Amino acid sequence: MKPSHSFFENRACKYFPCHKGLEDFNCLFCFCPMYHMQNCLGSPEYMEVKGKKLKVCTNCTFPHQPKHYEAIMNKLKNEI
Repeated sequence: MKPSHSFFENRACKYFPCHKGLEDFNCLFCFCPMYHMQNCLGSPEYMEVKGKKLKVCTNCTFPHQPKHYEAIMNKLKNEI
């Protein structure tokens, strides 16, 4: 895909790809903007650390799939 307002791929990043299995990898949301949301659109896992629930997104590729850009933007707009 060509870089645009909704897609960016950084192959020079030392962590690229940070998740495996995607053909087109969108780095635009390198840090997931839905991380703070309890009901995010992705598929996080949770673990307990020192009595606190910790969100683990290691296996979630939702924000890195180009087709999800609009859904993420709509979710963010609705959270305001």
